[in-house]
Amino acid sequence: MVAGELASWNDGGAKQSIVSFVERVTRAGGADFVAPEARVAVFDNDGTLWCEKPMPVQADFLFRRLGEMVARDASLRAHQPWKAVVERDYQWLGDAITKHYRGDDSDLKVMAAGLLQAYGDTSIEEYAEMARAFLRTARHPKLERPYPRCVFTPMVELLRYLTVKQFTVYIVSGGGRDFVRTFSQDCYGIPPERVLGSGVVLRLRDAGASVTLVHTPQLELFDDGPMKPAAIWNVIGRRPILAAGNSNGDIPMLRFCAQPGRPSLALVVAHDDDKREYAYDSGAEQALAFARNSGWAVASIKNDWNMVFGDEERSAQVKAALLRQ
Repeated sequence: MVAGELASWNDGGAKQSIVSFVERVTRAGGADFVAPEARVAVFDNDGTLWCEKPMPVQADFLFRRLGEMVARDASLRAHQPWKAVVERDYQWLGDAITKHYRGDDSDLKVMAAGLLQAYGDTSIEEYAEMARAFLRTARHPKLERPYPRCVFTPMVELLRYLTVKQFTVYIVSGGGRDFVRTFSQDCYGIPPERVLGSGVVLRLRDAGASVTLVHTPQLELFDDGPMKPAAIWNVIGRRPILAAGNSNGDIPMLRFCAQPGRPSLALVVAHDDDKREYAYDSGAEQALAFARNSGWAVASIKNDWNMVFGDEERSAQVKAALLRQ
């Protein structure tokens, strides 16, 4: 029953748009029927599937590593992004992302130059274990809960609902592919092979008896903006019929989905609840305007969700899964 599957969604316009669309594309013999193999759905991660303020979760993971670098080399304190990390200047760090979504990458390039050094020469296995260890122990600075408990319950319900309706769901994140893959199965039910994201160039390390892949400090793909549709096509080979995002960087992906003359649903998550999460539209102004002008669905956290985060039982399940790895 839909009411049970989307229980944390209020009976408003966003839920009605989702249910109506899914019913149309799954109704055999209907004018908008889409075969199961073509029911591709793509979701941004930060700010769409879990909380991204005061900074994306992976940023916290990387910035802690930069702090370790400063402890080894104090001269880095005078340079960004190490300076902002040491001084806990969340304003500079957050503004670098916001400026990027407004088309100014000057600070983001400075930040990226430092972040790319954080895990250079780390094998893919070492990196994954470090990420899992971080997720087992780190807590959100404002919400005071482990990061896996910062997942949006309504969006997880939506992922499950689509899976039941024979959609194939992918995460298409501006964040690191290898980072998101460490928790996508446990938090979202999405296997790692269905995670697309930013990545560094990998090189092969031959240890004689075995080989592995190692991270290098060179960016291969920044999966944001116009690169999202390209990554979707390169990996999936299909244009999605449903896409969800929350920022200006998601607009190309949403537009790639919302192709005229075919059934599609573009969904934008609006962060407007300063009591249960955060209220902001910086870096999302264009996405919200596109939604209004193009007839896309908008999910207001304040008005469309009767619950934001999951309960203790779900949290315990995720933590137990991470501990088993």
